[in-house]
Amino acid sequence: MEEVSIKELFFILAKRKKIILLITIVSILASGIVSFFILTPEYETFTTLMVGKPKDYGSSDSQLDYNDVLLNQKLVPTYGQLVKSRLVTDEVIKNLELDLTPKEFEEKVNVNLVNDTEIIKVEVVDEDPKLAVAISNETAEVFMKTVKEKMKVENVQVIDRAQEPEKPIKPRPKLNMAIAGVLGFMISIFIIFLIEYLDSTIKTPDDVEKYLDLPIIGTIPNVED
Repeated sequence: MEEVSIKELFFILAKRKKIILLITIVSILASGIVSFFILTPEYETFTTLMVGKPKDYGSSDSQLDYNDVLLNQKLVPTYGQLVKSRLVTDEVIKNLELDLTPKEFEEKVNVNLVNDTEIIKVEVVDEDPKLAVAISNETAEVFMKTVKEKMKVENVQVIDRAQEPEKPIKPRPKLNMAIAGVLGFMISIFIIFLIEYLDSTIKTPDDVEKYLDLPIIGTIPNVED
């Protein structure tokens, strides 16, 4: 395995710098075109729920309140699964008259359980910001109604209702272009070294001494005409 010095590496990069610039710029431009003109913007919003009885139902006993908190925290994972159940999703699709299959609906809705708390976030991503808000809030309402009807308790409250997002969460053109630039640069480096590895031609007197192990006794200049 032949060794290549750092000086030779820089020489190779400098010699092929046009390839590096070309591939890097093309990668950035392609990413920008795709991000700005091809990819459809997607918006995200969320409704925040808290598992727990309203204050007027609470006990004055601090120990009882603490036990209630522990119980509510244990209920959070169960409620998280209930939010994503077909019982809830089918009714939301019906109420909002959505042209979605249950699977497509599940891809838009994500239930996030905040660790060691009684908080449940119903997060929705959609191309239409208004529809994302409607799905998030309706899912919360249907879920609370389901808990009341099926579990015979009213211990879920809405803390924050979903609001219409102002900016899309993706695509992120600047980030995409930066990543594309880095990838383009790395690919160009790989291509350059691959070209150098496959190129076995002799171009300089140093190449003769290096690859053929022969001394140089003279050079013939290339004279035009």
